[in-house]
Amino acid sequence: MPSRKPFLLRIDPELWADLEAWAKDELRSVNGQIEYILKQAVQKRKGRPRQTGPAAQRPGPIPD
Repeated sequence: MPSRKPFLLRIDPELWADLEAWAKDELRSVNGQIEYILKQAVQKRKGRPRQTGPAAQRPGPIPD
């Protein structure tokens, strides 16, 4: 198994509780759930065509 990059994440306690419940529903740890969500978001972003020009400089909304 490849090594993982540890990092500190400060998170709102209410959001943590929601993530914890979601992870429990899907039989994952909170860490595993966050990694799963991030992987989905990255794959969704990679599927979009690349933007050029001024719009590419502004961060867009995070997809649901």
